[in-house]
Amino acid sequence: MGLIARAIEAIGIPTVALSIARDLTAAVGVPRAVFLRWPMGHPLGEPHRPAQQRTVIFLALRLLLEADGPGILLEPGLRWRRETYQEPDWGLLAQIPGSRSP
Repeated sequence: MGLIARAIEAIGIPTVALSIARDLTAAVGVPRAVFLRWPMGHPLGEPHRPAQQRTVIFLALRLLLEADGPGILLEPGLRWRRETYQEPDWGLLAQIPGSRSP
């Protein structure tokens, strides 16, 4: 995924990857990534946990809007289990400078 992200970035389109393999993500030079210490195959979270999954998507979008440039690996410290996730405040994305209001 990192190689594809770099190719897309090379033509001017910013990207964000979700990573569950930190060393590999750093080695291939993914421009921007959200690193989660979760089981392989579950980058968005547990099945049937929509608030958890939307939290990951929210963090990825926020990173895309806030990042000054490539080379950022965000580690939010989210827990796989035994954590209650609230619905993200999607309105906060519109308040980030450079973002467009719906």
